[in-house]
Amino acid sequence: MERFIGKSALALLLLCLNSVVAAPAFAQEKAGAGVADIAQMQGPNRRQALIDGAKKEGEVTVYAVNPGMAKIAAEFTKKYGVKVNLWRASSENVLQRVVTEGRAGRAELDVVQNSSPEIEATRREKLLQAVNSPYLADVIPQAVPANKEWVGYAVNEYVQAYNTNKIKKEDLPKSYQDLLDPKWKGKLGIEQEDYSWFAGVLKQVGQEKGLKLFKDIIATNDISVRKGHTLLGQMVASGEVPLALTLYSYNPDQMKEKGAPVEGFVIGQPIAVFQSIAIMKKAPHPNAAVLFYDFMLSDAQQMIYDDHGVATARKFEGVLKTSSMIYIDPAAALDQGAKWAQIYNDVFMKRGR
Repeated sequence: MERFIGKSALALLLLCLNSVVAAPAFAQEKAGAGVADIAQMQGPNRRQALIDGAKKEGEVTVYAVNPGMAKIAAEFTKKYGVKVNLWRASSENVLQRVVTEGRAGRAELDVVQNSSPEIEATRREKLLQAVNSPYLADVIPQAVPANKEWVGYAVNEYVQAYNTNKIKKEDLPKSYQDLLDPKWKGKLGIEQEDYSWFAGVLKQVGQEKGLKLFKDIIATNDISVRKGHTLLGQMVASGEVPLALTLYSYNPDQMKEKGAPVEGFVIGQPIAVFQSIAIMKKAPHPNAAVLFYDFMLSDAQQMIYDDHGVATARKFEGVLKTSSMIYIDPAAALDQGAKWAQIYNDVFMKRGR
């Protein structure tokens, strides 16, 4: 599951990490300077220098959340002959491991991939290295923060989805207000931790109005609350939950490709969160790390698109309509996450079944 950690959960995690006895930091001053130099390298020989350096290093270590990273890593190795040591886990576990190792002075990790709020939490630990890659110009500007310590290489776009055997396309709701119709009774479902999505919806419709609207929808028609987008998508496919309010855009597309009677659609302005990548300040394989970073913003973009993901490359902007999305602010997701979670739980969890 790829999601942010709320403020309270993040605070608890970092408090626990503070209890870790820090091991003596490795003597990485020279290596650290090398990482910065390589990450900021420019000029016509940049790419070849990275390839030559990466081949000498022989490997790169990546911690990741996205299950599609295995396929990307395999293609990177195939192209450059550089081994990718990939460790994949949940957003929370990746963040915890990165911060624990960083505070202990360990220098084993080169590249971290996570959702942008967790990447922002990592940045606040001062563990990330700014990168001045020429490929940053090839992605949408919203994906590149001013500090350049991470970049959004893909987008998790929230969509609605329905079972095409249970619901006709012409009957789909055009607004959240339409969900007040009694015909939706017993047909609605939502993922139990999509706090940031709801914050984005309330921003669109107004908080007071939106809270009343969804409480009225639940009072009239109820909403089934399920844990995990994959499970919720499967329940849409089976018809048990004919209409889901929160899936990622690739969920219905991938299920549809496999023959499931599922179709995605969007109510209102699309809400999205970046899937991001960053390089560690003490990356032990800096050339391979920057080369992998570049690969994520170049070759991997087509792979993401082909697998029904939302790539941030400008060349896909017209097709994927990334310019029209509301992007969740990762800093706000951290600083206001506890409040968002409380609001969400008050509305959905107390009435969900």
